[in-house]
Amino acid sequence: MRRMTMLRLLAACAFALAYALPAQASCREVQFDDLPFTVCEVGADADLRLFHADAQGAVLGSFAKVDEVLAAEGKTLKFAMNAGMYHDDRAPVGLLVTEGQERAGIVTQEGPGNFGLLPNGVFCIGKDFSVVESRAFKAARPSCHFATQSGPILVIDGALHPRFLPDSDSRFIRNGVGVSGDGKTAYFAISGQAVNFDTFGRLFRDELGVPNALYFDGKISRLFSPELGRNDFGFQMGPIVGLVVPK
Repeated sequence: MRRMTMLRLLAACAFALAYALPAQASCREVQFDDLPFTVCEVGADADLRLFHADAQGAVLGSFAKVDEVLAAEGKTLKFAMNAGMYHDDRAPVGLLVTEGQERAGIVTQEGPGNFGLLPNGVFCIGKDFSVVESRAFKAARPSCHFATQSGPILVIDGALHPRFLPDSDSRFIRNGVGVSGDGKTAYFAISGQAVNFDTFGRLFRDELGVPNALYFDGKISRLFSPELGRNDFGFQMGPIVGLVVPK
C-alpha cells in the first residue's frame, strides 16, 4: 500500500513539474501550397525575448552574440530569428521595446518599402502575445515587456492585407510571426524558398489558423534552431527574437 501511494505521489509530482516548466519552442517543417516552410511554436509562458544591443549599446547583430550575453545568466537560445526591419546601422526602423524600455519610437505614416505598406503592425510580448495594427497600438498603447514593429501586416482579423496579389512575382525568402486568437501561442515561420506576400499570408491564416500575423523581413531572413540543425549565416541583423532556456 505504501509503495502504491508513493508511486502515485511521484507520478503526480512529475505531472505537476511538467506543467510548471516553461514551454520550449517546437520547430517543424511544413508543406503549404507545395512549398516548404519551417514553423516554430512558442507558448506565452515561455521566456521569449527581443534582443538588439548589449548593456553598452553595441548592436548584437547575430545569434552567437545573443548567446554570449545569455551565457552570463547561465542561459542559452533554444530558437531565434530576425524580428523587424532596420537601417544600415542596424537601428530599428520602427518601434522597439526591450526589457520594458522603449528603444525606438513607433512610426505610423505611410512610406516607401514593405514597412510603409500600411497597415503595418507591432508584435507585442506581454502577459500574452499579440499582433496589433500600428495606429491602433499607438492609440491604445498595450503593455508590452518586449515589442517590435514591422510591416506589412500579413493577416488582420482573419483577412489578408488588402494590397496582396495572388499572382505577384515579387518573391523572396520571408519570415514573420502569427498569434493565436487567445494570445497564448506565437507561430514563427520562415519560407524554405522564395514566396510572395499572398502565399506567406495564407500560410498563417489557412495553415496555421491565426487571425493576426506580421511580416518581419525578406531576403535577409534567418533562423536559429538547434533541434533542426539550423544556424543560418549572413550579415549583421537588427532586432532578434529568441526563446531563452537554461544552459
